[in-house]
Amino acid sequence: MRRALAAIAALVLAAMVAPPAGAANLLTNAGFETGSLAGWSCSNASIVTSPVHSGSHALAATATASDNARCTQTVPVRPNTAYTVSAWVSGNPVYLGVTGGPSTWTGSPGYTQLSLSFTSGAGQTSAELYLHGWYGAGTYHADDVVLDGPGGSDPGTPAAPGNPSAGAVTGSSVTLSWPAVTGATGYRVYEGDTVRATVAGTTATISGLAACSTHTYTVAAYNTAGESARSAPVTATTSGCQQADLPRHALIGYLHASFANGSGYVRMADVPAAWDVVNLAFGEPTTPTSGDIRFSLCPVAECPNVETEAEFTAAIRAKQAQGKKVLISIGGANGQVQLTTTAARDAFVRSVSAIIDRYGLDGLDIDFEGHSLYLNPGDTDFRNPTTPVIVNLISALRTLKSRYGSDFVLTMAPETFFVQVGYQFYGGAGGGDNRTGSYLPVIHAMRDALTVLHVQDYNSGPVMGLDNQYHNMGGADFHIAMTDMVKAGFPVARTGHTFPGLREDQIAFGLPAAVSAGNGYTPPAQVHQALNCLARNQNCGGYTLRGGASPAIRGLMTWSINWDRYYGWEFQNSHRPFLNGLP
Repeated sequence: MRRALAAIAALVLAAMVAPPAGAANLLTNAGFETGSLAGWSCSNASIVTSPVHSGSHALAATATASDNARCTQTVPVRPNTAYTVSAWVSGNPVYLGVTGGPSTWTGSPGYTQLSLSFTSGAGQTSAELYLHGWYGAGTYHADDVVLDGPGGSDPGTPAAPGNPSAGAVTGSSVTLSWPAVTGATGYRVYEGDTVRATVAGTTATISGLAACSTHTYTVAAYNTAGESARSAPVTATTSGCQQADLPRHALIGYLHASFANGSGYVRMADVPAAWDVVNLAFGEPTTPTSGDIRFSLCPVAECPNVETEAEFTAAIRAKQAQGKKVLISIGGANGQVQLTTTAARDAFVRSVSAIIDRYGLDGLDIDFEGHSLYLNPGDTDFRNPTTPVIVNLISALRTLKSRYGSDFVLTMAPETFFVQVGYQFYGGAGGGDNRTGSYLPVIHAMRDALTVLHVQDYNSGPVMGLDNQYHNMGGADFHIAMTDMVKAGFPVARTGHTFPGLREDQIAFGLPAAVSAGNGYTPPAQVHQALNCLARNQNCGGYTLRGGASPAIRGLMTWSINWDRYYGWEFQNSHRPFLNGLP
């Protein structure tokens, strides 16, 4: 019986998956015979006339220590359809693959053909083919690249609609609009693979939504011949979000309250009024997996000028009376927090609550670094994580948010490795470090309760942006590209899922206060250029914002207030007036 059922299932699957009938190479400039990179998006690549596999031109791309020389091309495909991919390659190691699907590689002094096959998903309407080398390995060559199979639509079906946009938003509805498509008799609005609206015109209002909930939609046109490929996604958040009482553009800083760190101790009462949010660094666990978080003021032996607990608490109250927010920051470089069990989760909630209550704090900052967060093999959907350290942290944060209510301030300070690097590599998908992108499920799960995400744009290696180019810390370009990724959202590595962008008022970016505070110090003029680009879409240095201008961008975070004091308050004095001048 089991064999019979298996055979029937195989026949059903074969019927569902269309063969590559009418196959054709879907790639543009597949043999690079235009003499250019037309149709391709590449880094560190050029066109050469030798060596070639056929014709007169081939691709040459050089992988450096910070750039794997990636070339990509995206083509429309049909759902549930089989495709084959091949390329002739030579030289140093070169990888051929499909984003979210299989890959293969070789290293050969002469041209060798790589090939693979894949089947598009049930709702898949496009596929990204890629070639790349390996970091530091040198130059590879590629020629005669093929992605064989039927194009994205049956004959007579309309083209995919142009980019949709979100219009009027209420606490329970989102209105979408998109350009008309020639030959279409109607349009379907999808959320994931679910049809949310079917309309004859080019607008639709999706209602019945929860307040402060984020949704991502695509649109397909249809007629009697069939349905088009889907449009690019658009993300919108309904109104009704609980907003912390912060300035439109805030200055956020960490205060070394439990240690001196070479920069000296700064008493809470001596923190200047320019700082809107003060993160107390750090609450740390008794052991990495206990979940039991402890915080105490810097010992007198290390910080001779430390205040008493009573003075510290009184100073917090004075800051709060001025409208400032004071948070406990959990983690840091030395505070590994791994909530591997529900017992650790519950201990985390109890102990963090005790710290908040003891000092009357406004909320919590999550600064998990090192090996605190990671993804188990096979945990590839950031929307539905399964790794215990992720699941338990999300549960703990939801409990704390529920306990303290709408005024509770929740911020996060991940490194780029845990967020933006998820565009290329996602830990649970295998093939690399299992920590890459591991903050994404936490950010996504808490997005409606998250006050500010301020990614650490420092102590980072080169990171690929949405332009598929690598960006290096220390200048305006890095802050622009990294922050735009958080606003626009991005496909998550090889998982087939897209991380939706955050609201602009939830976004800040972090940088060192001074050269001694961390790698990636950015001169004030470069910081201001980045803010002008992000808030006004001006002076972007050739970078195109995928997420558009963010006039309500929340502001800047720095490590740290202590280091800023040590260097004569350059950060505060340069950036507080500039933030005040933003729209």
